[in-house]
Amino acid sequence: MKDKTATNVHTAFVGEAKAYQRLLMFAEKAEREELPQIAHLFRAVASAESVHSRRHFAMLESVADTQTNLEQAFQSERAVNGVHYPEMLREAEEDNEETAVLVFSQVRDVEAEHAELYKKALNHLIAQRSTDYYVCTVCGHIADGQLPKTCPICGAPNSKFEKVS
Repeated sequence: MKDKTATNVHTAFVGEAKAYQRLLMFAEKAEREELPQIAHLFRAVASAESVHSRRHFAMLESVADTQTNLEQAFQSERAVNGVHYPEMLREAEEDNEETAVLVFSQVRDVEAEHAELYKKALNHLIAQRSTDYYVCTVCGHIADGQLPKTCPICGAPNSKFEKVS
């Protein structure tokens, strides 16, 4: 794929992926406001946006075998944790943006955990170990195997965790 088209496909992928997440958040808000049909509409459009983002992603990257995908995901998390979030955190501190500092520092820490989970998963593939995962809905921390009493990253109670099925 030529550079200009690749850039456009990447831009479209990011836009569609963002729209998917935005619409799911809009659906949650509509549900809380007791507007179920509007929530249903937002989820339907989000589903379509997901189709779009997957099509764009398929043009940009291939989905390889699981071991390769785990290795790629591990390297990506390490880069995000070790390079990107520290830079964003530094800039937010310079700008005295306290909320961004908190969110960036928590996300940085969670991304480090994600890398470790991928590393474990590479070993689990060989061992064929299964485990349950619980995601903190406040900061994204993933508990591996046991639901904690509180989130070690943001301190949220375990009622804020969702079991991933």
